[in-house]
Amino acid sequence: MKITVPTTNGYLADRFGKYASPADQHQGTPTRSFPITIAEAPAGTQTFALQLIDFDAVPVSGFPWIHWVAVNIPAATTTIAENASHTGLTPMVQGHNSSSGAMVGNTDPVTATGYVGPQPPNADHVYTLTVFALDTTLPLSDGFWLNEARHAMAGHILAEVSMDLWSRK
Repeated sequence: MKITVPTTNGYLADRFGKYASPADQHQGTPTRSFPITIAEAPAGTQTFALQLIDFDAVPVSGFPWIHWVAVNIPAATTTIAENASHTGLTPMVQGHNSSSGAMVGNTDPVTATGYVGPQPPNADHVYTLTVFALDTTLPLSDGFWLNEARHAMAGHILAEVSMDLWSRK
């Protein structure tokens, strides 16, 4: 399985992160998700799942920061459309990101669930995008947590692929 995301020298375009225009933000938080192309999914794939995690956030927040988690993306999907997280252009069930965790306590549905873009506070950060090909549809609803997705995916992962995406301070 292969995934591609448009980047320049490995960096996401500004419109997907900290330097997004006001039109691509909600209350100062970038919310326009980037497009993802998926190719060569294995036979038997029923759905895809994805997660976008900032492991470089550990020195800043004390834990990896979840920027996006989604499941039940139809197997026929070859491109997850730009801004699909907040427009529904690509069907998916989306989970909470780290903004909604107890330490932050965000309850705004636009920024607590679905994609929130990179906003590295201390240095350029690497964001790890992982896409999973699954042999089933997961029994999850919008607002699930990453741990719930991991448990539901156990035993159903046909393939997974990751790529690192950079965002500038």
